[in-house]
Amino acid sequence: MGRLIGGIGCSHSPALAGMFDSGKQDAPDWKPVFDGFAAAKAWLAALRPDVVVVAYNDHLNHFFFDFYPTFALGVAEQFPLADEGRATRAFDPLPGHSAFGWHLAKSLVQDEFDPTICQELAVDHGVLAPLPMLLDHPWRVPIVPLAVNVIQHPLPTARRCFRLGQAIGRAVESYPGKLDVAVLGTGGLSHQLHGPDFGAVNPAWDQAFLDLLEADPEALAALSHDEYMRRGGAEAVEMIIWLIMRGALGPTARRAHRIYGTPAVTGLAVLALEAGAPRERVGHPS
Repeated sequence: MGRLIGGIGCSHSPALAGMFDSGKQDAPDWKPVFDGFAAAKAWLAALRPDVVVVAYNDHLNHFFFDFYPTFALGVAEQFPLADEGRATRAFDPLPGHSAFGWHLAKSLVQDEFDPTICQELAVDHGVLAPLPMLLDHPWRVPIVPLAVNVIQHPLPTARRCFRLGQAIGRAVESYPGKLDVAVLGTGGLSHQLHGPDFGAVNPAWDQAFLDLLEADPEALAALSHDEYMRRGGAEAVEMIIWLIMRGALGPTARRAHRIYGTPAVTGLAVLALEAGAPRERVGHPS
């Protein structure tokens, strides 16, 4: 059967990509963050995943306001880079794992989730900002992208995201072949990108969120969108995506690595967690 081997929650700020591409990883304010990604990359490489499920949000680069699904699952052998209005980054298209993607799609539907299935899906910086710092390029590990709507209301609740992660964990464990799977959740942390509070970051809330994500994710699942935005800024609602990663890992997940910094207008973090014990496949309310 499949095996959930670990998960990583991390920020996906475009500033990360800019500093990485310009070779400025050793800039004093940024070095601790990039060192944290390097440590997480080494940890992930040692686990040797066969596929990585990447939960993220599309920033109106593949989907737009006239068609923005709540959850969209990419099932294909390749995922191109989205056109984000500037020169495309110098990376190859990302390889997919359609066999596991279809299994995941069927399992989620049986588990009373109904993702939009995309056999063509271009991924933007929600995936590509952190990925070169966690996986080697040219790409050797395929991904299955899962786009989450945190852009256009109504949004999925934090608890819905947590339960989706639990369903992904069950899907992995029901896969008929041998497959080691890691789950990546990207977004946030605290940031406000418009209005009079532009640039506001709340490190105290970011650290509290990371503490709860490790020890009491149910407490985070109980929070409303308004509470996430009140504490961390309007764009901080992206933090609910991390609950997908956390839900997949099971209640006994343990910290392997954690780093936090604020070199830009976003709280930036990397949290690597070892997976908990396997669970029985059970139904759950939608």
